[in-house]
Parts: sequence; structure tokens; C-alpha cells
Amino acid sequence: MKNNKGFTILEMIIVLTIIALIFLLTLPNIQQKKEIINTKGCEALIEVVNAQILLYEIDHNVPPTSIGVLISEGYLKESQQTCPDNSKIVISNGEAIGQ
Repeated sequence: MKNNKGFTILEMIIVLTIIALIFLLTLPNIQQKKEIINTKGCEALIEVVNAQILLYEIDHNVPPTSIGVLISEGYLKESQQTCPDNSKIVISNGEAIGQ
């Protein structure tokens, strides 16, 4: 009697097919979650910038004219002028908005 300790090619094809099918079913869900994370991350970053605008106004009695002013004064970091989805944050009428 022959004692096989390995897998046959058919078993390997079946396993790889199942793994590929699971991957194909989950991939759209992963991409959708990434979009949601980017959107929520941008909303949160805009709220942070709005808070820093208020702090700047309290300290200087005038609203900042641009994000660059907040960065140069140390209220924001350079990386905080761009959302995770690569949209820019600008100040319009004393409020941060994403573009």
C-alpha cells in the first residue's frame, strides 16, 4: 500500500479557487471602506483646522487669511493642509472647507 503525504493537483486547484473566490468577494468591500475612511478623515481634519482658526482668532483678534498663516504660526503642521483623499483645505469666510 502506497502512503501519500502530499496534496494532489486537484486538491490544490480547489483550495486556490476557493481562496480566489473569497478574495474577489471581499475586495469591493475593502475598497468601499477605504473611501469611507478617507471621507471621515477629511471631515475630522476640517474640524481640527476650524478649531485652530478659532484659537488663532482668540490670540490675534483677527481671523487667519489662509492655511499658510496657521502653519507659519505653529497652529497646524504642513501635512494638515491636505485631506487623506488628497483634497486641499482652504479657509473661506473664516471657516475651513475641503476642495
